[in-house]
Amino acid sequence: MRISGLQKTTLLDFPGRVACTIFLNGCNFRCPFCQNSEILDGRGGEDIAEEELFAFLRKRKGILDGVCVSGGEPLVHAETLELLGKIKALGYGVKLDTNGAFPERLKESARAGLVDFVAMDIKNSPKNYAKTAGVAVDMAKIEESAKFLMESGIEYEFRTTVVKELHPERSDPRRGMTLFTKISLRCDFP
Repeated sequence: MRISGLQKTTLLDFPGRVACTIFLNGCNFRCPFCQNSEILDGRGGEDIAEEELFAFLRKRKGILDGVCVSGGEPLVHAETLELLGKIKALGYGVKLDTNGAFPERLKESARAGLVDFVAMDIKNSPKNYAKTAGVAVDMAKIEESAKFLMESGIEYEFRTTVVKELHPERSDPRRGMTLFTKISLRCDFP
């Protein structure tokens, strides 16, 4: 696992908190519109040592009250859970950005109290998911993650990046996903 970026302050990424965002390399999806495409294969972005990150977090205590862990896809790495634990040990709230493809790691992080808020991307309707994600997707895992979040008691949001070529006007990312009965999508435009 490599820390490939650090946004030192954000008022947007973690609702209700002044936070920073760290970007972990690697992702199992290849969404054609990805805003962090340079870090998907583990080669691009910065190379921030974990010691450097934690020195920054210790220095910013009292100024920041949250850390967003994003990517790529943070849960592609088993080591991410250890990183979340170290961040929580410093007293920070943790927000996790995920594509939902790793429900067991998501559940483990939540049950261990390592995350306070989860933002999960819903790429498209099941029929169009693979095209939007750029790879074949196990929809059962996506649905398992979403169902877990809705029942977990953890704060969460589902979000969709709407791309004209992938989300026609008549298309609804929720269509066919009967599991998402109380879904509220935040649409981001690239």
